[in-house]
Amino acid sequence: TNLAAGIADQGANVGLFDADVYGPNIPRMLGVQGEPVRTNRSQEILPIDAHGMKLMSVGFMVEEDMPVVWRGSMVDQTLTELWHDVRWGELDYLVVDLPPGTGDAQLTMLQQMPVMGSVVVTTPQDVALDNASKGVRLFDDHEAEVFGIVENMSAFVCPNCGENHEVFRAGGGSKLAEEFDLPVLSRIPLDPAIGEAGEVGEPIVLGESTVGELFADLASDVMDHVG
Repeated sequence: TNLAAGIADQGANVGLFDADVYGPNIPRMLGVQGEPVRTNRSQEILPIDAHGMKLMSVGFMVEEDMPVVWRGSMVDQTLTELWHDVRWGELDYLVVDLPPGTGDAQLTMLQQMPVMGSVVVTTPQDVALDNASKGVRLFDDHEAEVFGIVENMSAFVCPNCGENHEVFRAGGGSKLAEEFDLPVLSRIPLDPAIGEAGEVGEPIVLGESTVGELFADLASDVMDHVG
C-alpha cells in the first residue's frame, strides 16, 4: 500500500491491484472498505479511486465477514477476470499485491500479465527467509526481474525511548540479498505508527515522518529499477 501510494505521490498514474485472495485488506488500509463495485455500459469494472490511485481488490468481490474458500481454478478465474475486465485507463505503474508463497495467484499473474519485476518482502528470521527465497526463485523461469529485497519489521522502534530493538535475528534481509546477488531496497522498522496509519486508511508515506520517508525512498528506488 505504501509503495504504491509513494509512487503516486511522486506524480505517476498508479493502479493498485490487491490480488491477495485470502487476505484482501488493502481496501481497509486505504479507507475504502465496503465500497460497491460499479460497471460501465461496456460491463467493464470500474476501479475505486483512493489517495490518487485506482484500486481494485478481491475484497470488493466477497462479503466482508466471510472467509474466502476457493480452489485453485476459482483463484485463477477470478484474478484473470479482474485483470482483463477492470478499466484501469492510462497507467504508468500497476502495483500488484500478491499473497505469501508461490501458489495459484502468483502463477496466474505471471501467465496473464506482462510482469516487469517484483519486490520480495521478508522479515529477518530464517523461518521467513526460507519462504522468501522460494519467492525469488519463482521468477527464474519468467521474464520478470526481481528488483530487490525489502526487510520488513527489521527492528522495533520503541515509541517511548526512540531506540531500535532487534525483535528477530538481525541481518536476514542482507543474507537473502547476498544469496541471490540482489540489493536490499529498504529496511522497514516495526513501528506502531505504520499499523495505526493502516487502521485509519491513511498510508504513512503520505505524511511527514521518518518511517514515511523510508517508504518514499523505496518508491523512488523501485521507479528507478523500472526505468
